[in-house]
Amino acid sequence: MKLSDYVHKWLAGDLELAPITEFLGVRPISLGEGEARIELTAGKNLHNAMGTVHGGIFCDLADVAMGAALATVTAEGESFSTLQLHMSYFEPVVEGRLGAHARVVRRGRTTAHLECELEDGEGRVVARASSVCAIRQAGL
Repeated sequence: MKLSDYVHKWLAGDLELAPITEFLGVRPISLGEGEARIELTAGKNLHNAMGTVHGGIFCDLADVAMGAALATVTAEGESFSTLQLHMSYFEPVVEGRLGAHARVVRRGRTTAHLECELEDGEGRVVARASSVCAIRQAGL
């Protein structure tokens, strides 16, 4: 099955994408060609010692969103993994909806460049991420 089939089944509610998405309560909102929107509900269970959502949660959400976006443009037998992830934080989040909108900036034969914006429940951009992924044949 193509990776794009998995993310579309996830969007339809027919399967859980990965254990981390279930653990964090990540939900798909929409998928398009090279694009994905996902979200989670942030609460105290995701807080750091300062009482705000831990930065690693932002990274997880962005990484899942960018992976889902890339999965929509993979071919049969292709797989990928994140090589580099860069995160910039703008505002803390205490609780509520945390959404991620990711898109493929450029997809080559062996690498892809992606970007993602994270928004709070009021639509404010609270963080921005970018990543580079290696594309390979599944099983390699």
